Amino acid sequence: MARTGVMICGHGSRDPDAIDEIERLVQKLAPRLPDYEVAGSYLEFARPIIREGLEGLVEKGCERILAIPGMLFAAGHVKNDLPWEVNSFAADHLDIQIVMGRELAITPLLLKAAEDRIHAAEAHAHHDMARDETCLVVVGRGTNDSDANSNVAKVARMLGEGMGFGWTEVAYSGVAHPRVDDCLRRAAKLGFRRYLVFPYFLFTGVLVKRIYEQTQQVAGEFPQIEFLRAHYLDDHPQVVEAFIERVRETDQGVGAMNCQLCKYRTQIIGYEKDQGAQQTGHHHHVRGIGTDEGHHAHDHDHKHDHHHGHAHDHKHDHDHHGHDHGHGHYNPGRGRH
Repeated sequence: MARTGVMICGHGSRDPDAIDEIERLVQKLAPRLPDYEVAGSYLEFARPIIREGLEGLVEKGCERILAIPGMLFAAGHVKNDLPWEVNSFAADHLDIQIVMGRELAITPLLLKAAEDRIHAAEAHAHHDMARDETCLVVVGRGTNDSDANSNVAKVARMLGEGMGFGWTEVAYSGVAHPRVDDCLRRAAKLGFRRYLVFPYFLFTGVLVKRIYEQTQQVAGEFPQIEFLRAHYLDDHPQVVEAFIERVRETDQGVGAMNCQLCKYRTQIIGYEKDQGAQQTGHHHHVRGIGTDEGHHAHDHDHKHDHHHGHAHDHKHDHDHHGHDHGHGHYNPGRGRH
């Protein structure tokens, strides 16, 4: 009987630690999903790239593949780059059924994982302190998609209010503002005795390590204030459950991406030019280059705008050439690649 494959589609990183963590997550998912062939692949910086990963599942006998974004929010990677990769592969393999799932998004599972990470950071503090004397600083990746950036702010408010922090600030590692160091310096003037910095990231990498470094740097400027650094989400049990939840709903065809505020289909303030944009591929020059620092000049800190070069020109109500965000099966008759 034909086997169904599950492809966890990660972003990729030039940091070997990040790749190790993603692979560890895939290894944890596999025994929880015994009816599927589970594998991982990456958009850039690491191998296998998405196409190679999909081909690997086909070689293992999979005639149906569930492509699950290994990403928290739907910005350009989930709305544009990953569907392009999946659709391009599907157009070349008409005998393979591919269903693309949605991003992890904001779920009670991930909020619980975040709460546990924050609790753990407090537990390692040098002394006890009331929550209302602590300012929570939630740091997101930062994108040129205001919808995705606003989700970081929503997570921050839900954690801050739900856990009873005295105040909550939001920062971003790149592209969006405020950046981490600027945010912390400004927040330090609020007068809280403790600032707890929580990177709302799935895995480590250049950006997460930079967040910790900037936190330590600012802490040195304010020795009278305590700065705590919480661990990112990583392979927390609730994160594993969130991925399993996405796999199940994708397999059952019940997952639906929320496109209400997608800048590619709706005019969003400041991003009007992106409405109806044509789907294009990701940065080809960084696909699969590995984690060797000598391969590429930038460290992917998102100082560049990952999608500014796209000539987006959708004329198909954002169905990405026949793949409406992965909530149906690829139909080569509707699109082109």
